[in-house]
Amino acid sequence: MATIVPRWEWRTFGARFGIAEARFAALTPGPTQESEEVYFLGGGAGAIVKVRDALMDVKLLREVNADQLERWEPVMKQPFPLPAADAANVFAALGLPAPVLARAAYALDQFTTELCPLGPLRPVKVRKRRTRYTVEGCTAELSDIWADDKPSRTIAIESENPAAVVAAVAAVGLTGYVNTNYPRGLQALLDGAPERYAVIDVGTNSVKLHVAERVAGGWRAVADRAELTRLGEGLDAAGEIAPEAAARTADAIAEMADEARRSGARAIAAAGTAGLRIARNGGLVADQIRARTGVSVIIVTGEEESRLAYLAVKAGLGVPAGSLVVFDTGGGSSQFTFGEGDRVDERFSVNVGAARYTERFGLDRAVPPETLRDAMATIAADLARLDGRTPPDALVAMGGAVTNLAAVSHAMTTYDPDIIQGTVLGRTEIDRQIELYCASDADARRSITGLQPKRAEVILAGACIVRTVMEKLGAETLTVSDRGLRHGMLAERFG
Repeated sequence: MATIVPRWEWRTFGARFGIAEARFAALTPGPTQESEEVYFLGGGAGAIVKVRDALMDVKLLREVNADQLERWEPVMKQPFPLPAADAANVFAALGLPAPVLARAAYALDQFTTELCPLGPLRPVKVRKRRTRYTVEGCTAELSDIWADDKPSRTIAIESENPAAVVAAVAAVGLTGYVNTNYPRGLQALLDGAPERYAVIDVGTNSVKLHVAERVAGGWRAVADRAELTRLGEGLDAAGEIAPEAAARTADAIAEMADEARRSGARAIAAAGTAGLRIARNGGLVADQIRARTGVSVIIVTGEEESRLAYLAVKAGLGVPAGSLVVFDTGGGSSQFTFGEGDRVDERFSVNVGAARYTERFGLDRAVPPETLRDAMATIAADLARLDGRTPPDALVAMGGAVTNLAAVSHAMTTYDPDIIQGTVLGRTEIDRQIELYCASDADARRSITGLQPKRAEVILAGACIVRTVMEKLGAETLTVSDRGLRHGMLAERFG
């Protein structure tokens, strides 16, 4: 064989790739090639064995680096008929004992029909339609494949320079996808492994995990949970995230990432919101999270957060006729999107979050009427951007505060997202709950049916924000969306 320089390779499989497909569509494609190949599956994961262009092609995995890129070394490109010694080497590459080799050489059909049935070696016919691109100086391929007539798609990026591969993966929006080589990808396709993806929302008050499986017509939730880590504890006063809060949050993300990987997620996307966005050390904390968990947290702008929330409403509730306002209130900020139908007219973020007012006014305990009035007045002033607007035809709210308000209104002993989704809350119910929380400290609030115990400290501030938004926009009721930023990211990133 001619000298071949080993290259670092990265690959993923799936039915659709969301934002990556749009980025590939904006590139200049190279030639499209079609081929019919045979892959041999079985044995260890350290070899790729296939037949292409009537050549037995064997590559061995030599190295996996810290970014999980794989370096494969070609060790055989042998024409058929395949000499018995080379046939034995194929089995050895896969870590399998060679069967008795009765022939001096084997044609492809003889190798397949005589030798494969004698051991755990499975021939798989694979048709490929490959289109090549250049991304960040790397060779990239977007391919449609059919493995024993089962369809899938795969994207591959390779280069002699591993850093260039990592940059190219990020450039096409595929950061967080698991590097999956051909043997593993084909085996998962043939076994009918579900196509699952995970999104982690790193908020100022809580971290949320959503794992979903692609099904006909949409997505099915596999896991959806939140962990209150109080990333923004002390942020308002100090201007930066405390080491203890960063450590708590990184630990929660590590557990969620492990859970996602165990469930078979093909990719993990993570977004950081107001806490990381506002803090002087937000970028440093995101780097620390990546080092601790392997998860890259993208710190999104307030406008981007608003847009993703709007996507979540569209995907989960549908877009009602007439004007619509969607707002998402969190621990450090609130995002607003104004639109009509599929059209977005305006979106923005304001630094109005439950954690900030809880600390400022001591709302984690029972408070007198004058303290409540001061807090509401400050929230109203900070939401001045809502003043003077025409009341919308529909108001949709999301986030931990409003979903907990809905759960308390239902006296829900076990949280059920399907019941929460679409719940209608009126001003009277929110006023009732504000009075309830004003009369209770955090310990007493934890006994309230429907309230998540870890949200006891911030629920009063969250309720005050929700009530003020309704007042400002002239809405007597709002509709609750259990779907949030993580669902919008799921729809956009993974198609």
